[in-house]
Amino acid sequence: MNASLLIDGALTAGEAELEVINPATGQVFARAPAANAAQAEQAIAAAKRAQRAWQALGYSGRQPYLETLADAIEARTEELADTLNRERGGPLAECRREVAITAGALRHFATQTLEDEVIRDNDDELVVAQRYPQGVVVAIMPWNRPITLLSFKLGPALITGNTVIAKPAPTTPLTTLLLGEIAADILPAGVFQTLTDRNDLGALLTSHPDVAHVSFTGSTPTGKRVLSSAAETLKRFTLELGGNDVAIVLDDADIDTVAPKIFAAAMINAGQVCYATKRVYAPRSLIEPLTEALVRLANEAKLGDGRDPATQIGPLQNRMQYEKVLGFIDSVNNDGGRILTGGEALPGEGYFIAPTIVRDLTDDARLVSEEQFGPVLPILAYDDIEEVIARANASEYGLGGAIWTSNVARGVEIGARIETGTIWINQHMALPYDVPFGGAKQSGIGLQNGIDGMKDFTQLRILNARRMS
Repeated sequence: MNASLLIDGALTAGEAELEVINPATGQVFARAPAANAAQAEQAIAAAKRAQRAWQALGYSGRQPYLETLADAIEARTEELADTLNRERGGPLAECRREVAITAGALRHFATQTLEDEVIRDNDDELVVAQRYPQGVVVAIMPWNRPITLLSFKLGPALITGNTVIAKPAPTTPLTTLLLGEIAADILPAGVFQTLTDRNDLGALLTSHPDVAHVSFTGSTPTGKRVLSSAAETLKRFTLELGGNDVAIVLDDADIDTVAPKIFAAAMINAGQVCYATKRVYAPRSLIEPLTEALVRLANEAKLGDGRDPATQIGPLQNRMQYEKVLGFIDSVNNDGGRILTGGEALPGEGYFIAPTIVRDLTDDARLVSEEQFGPVLPILAYDDIEEVIARANASEYGLGGAIWTSNVARGVEIGARIETGTIWINQHMALPYDVPFGGAKQSGIGLQNGIDGMKDFTQLRILNARRMS
């Protein structure tokens, strides 16, 4: 599989190579270029040169470019999904959906604008709030959702007049590079560029004085390093970080209805989603039937290579995460919990871990208090609503969560007391393009999607005029 960097409009070889491993087999299946510092500098310079002309096009001038790019991505769905499956793992149907979300995001933001807002207009004064692009944006993606998460940055940043440099994770470079190949024939040189690295260019990109904004999605510890690197130049940033998302089952919930939804919310992409359900609280009266249902679903789930249409759960994406999740499983016995099903790696070279259901841990157990980012789900009992709200809010994270109930009004009332960026009622991970999302507490700073997500890539300017009498 041939892959190239996109720098200043040209498809370019790297100065080194990355081995790309298929997590379903544990074997190298491709090599990708790795950029060096000189190429990163070249990309930043090209982005800075291109930005003024891109801004000058205005919203109506930029719109056709984004729509054409969305059409081109859609036309190559199978190629993109196949590449994504091989480098990320997961069912092919899920990879196709990620490509569709990517194209849809670009198409949505192509039609959006940030209009001037008149604050005052009277005989004496005119005060107008205006927004203009910040400049060069560096978008840094994780390995779990490389192109979907890129599109949530790329669409808003480009339509508001910024230029973008995308840096995917070293373990999932290929799909992003393929997006660059598609964009090379559509976008003006320097407007969108792709750089892959060995995790050695992050500091250069995030501290560079010609980079105006860093939009990062990844772990909280890495996000803190990004924030520190950006501080010297006071650049703008968006950080979407880790989560320990809670699911609260209320005592009026129908277990047969909600158990499959909770299981799907926990096991999506083998649990490797920042918004995946990480811990479930159920009333003591319902914990046994809920546990039985979740154990049954785990035992019935089909694990395997995502190229098999029957596969429901794929592998962990990389060996480091695979070993980390096995470490979480090992901690269960030491913390007094019970593994009811799963709890083991599958034989073979791939990074497969059986879906695992755990009971009887306390809130300070490692599996409950930290983000496991894998197919392991702890279920905990509670006795009253005040108690479970306090326990849900005790986490240092605050990305998302869900309430499951037969009484939506009651769910809304309780959800309004959960300290998190998003709380869903009777659904999970609904992220419409026109609705902003972001983290509370140590789950992030700033917003993505919606008008607020677009505003994050712009600078507010107040035009304040006094009329002469």
